[in-house]
Amino acid sequence: MRTTTLPRARRLFQRTRCLALFAFAIASLSACDKRDGGKDTRDGRTNVQSVAHSALRPLNAAAMRDTMERLGKDMLVPGAVVILRTPEGEFKHTYGVTSYRGATPTSFDQHVRVGSNTKTWTGTVILQMVQEGKLRLDDPVAQYRPDVPNGANITIEKLLTMRSGLYNYSQSLELNRALDEHPQRTWTPEQLLAVAFRHSPLFAPGSKFSYSNTNTILLGLIAEQIDGKPLGDIMRDRLFRPLGLENTLFPTATSTTLPEPFTRGYMYGTNVLTLHTPALPDSLQTAARAGTLAPVDWTNASPSWTWAAGEGISTAEDLATWVRVLVVGKLLNADMQARRLASVQQTNPSDASSAWYGWGIAKFGNLYGHTGEMPGYNSFMGHDPVNNVTLVVWSNLAPAVDGRDPATTIARSIVGMLYAPENDRDSE
Repeated sequence: MRTTTLPRARRLFQRTRCLALFAFAIASLSACDKRDGGKDTRDGRTNVQSVAHSALRPLNAAAMRDTMERLGKDMLVPGAVVILRTPEGEFKHTYGVTSYRGATPTSFDQHVRVGSNTKTWTGTVILQMVQEGKLRLDDPVAQYRPDVPNGANITIEKLLTMRSGLYNYSQSLELNRALDEHPQRTWTPEQLLAVAFRHSPLFAPGSKFSYSNTNTILLGLIAEQIDGKPLGDIMRDRLFRPLGLENTLFPTATSTTLPEPFTRGYMYGTNVLTLHTPALPDSLQTAARAGTLAPVDWTNASPSWTWAAGEGISTAEDLATWVRVLVVGKLLNADMQARRLASVQQTNPSDASSAWYGWGIAKFGNLYGHTGEMPGYNSFMGHDPVNNVTLVVWSNLAPAVDGRDPATTIARSIVGMLYAPENDRDSE
């Protein structure tokens, strides 16, 4: 049977809109647990006593495995990996293969592009510099970048919490068209900011939340200005080496390869096609499920358009180590770590299931962490410091043809199987 492919303008797909829709993924995960998530509304600090260890159900590895495989097949995912660690035991499972219609199975040591999970690295570096007295959270960004619109009223903290009002360059039609037509192009941070600054700010700084990669690009440039070396070297010296993360790296902008071993990454559609609607048209969904529409291999496309906001590479094992440190602490002092966890707040106070976001860190139910999506790769990482739960999921397809984010969809199901509903806990 001949495989149908899309015309060039539609084949070269890179789903930049999904980074901007991070909040949607977090909100859907939060919906698994609609209580206050341990938030003490009296003073805004995290109240870890509000969630008891009994919130956990017994670990049902067989049911989790079946659910993961069912979802993987339904979303046409070539391969996925899950690591779940709890006080009662561990669930680790690999699904599928590393390439479309390939034979090499997925494994826990394979490198993947971790997308916006990179933001937690950039945010941690900035907070280290704050505690070292090299900058302050209330410093205006204009102090470092006088060209930023509203820069005198945008603080470092507003960049960290996505409340600057700056336009998200990855939502622009200009960038999406360029990525579709020239996926190997190397983008500089200055070029990304130029795209962003051609658009007016969305709102007054601090007045609301809007997820924007522009914020993190600025933070990366500020970090380089302060430490006087490339961001990749800063992350290596401040984060990866101290934690022994030997399989984690922030590559140079010109690099389009992943270290061995790695899994390939796939997508259906184009940026422009899915810029406003994540799901493919019904006819293309039908073709994909029939096997007459093949996904596009995005493994070696340039990730430079994400830079400090999403260029990182890691493995499931390293992500599990990283997200626990991110939440429990080791790279920040105790005061800064506590303030970081307490910084999360609802992105939409009128919606009880909306995302929680803070200083380069998100919160969904009991778990702090982040999600990430790059061309062909979707990942989730979270840690619950009260119940000592760590969950990492990645997939080598992003998004699914029906618009779902595979890794976050799998993570949501596992979270729902692990935590008892509120009424179940009340009866204990």
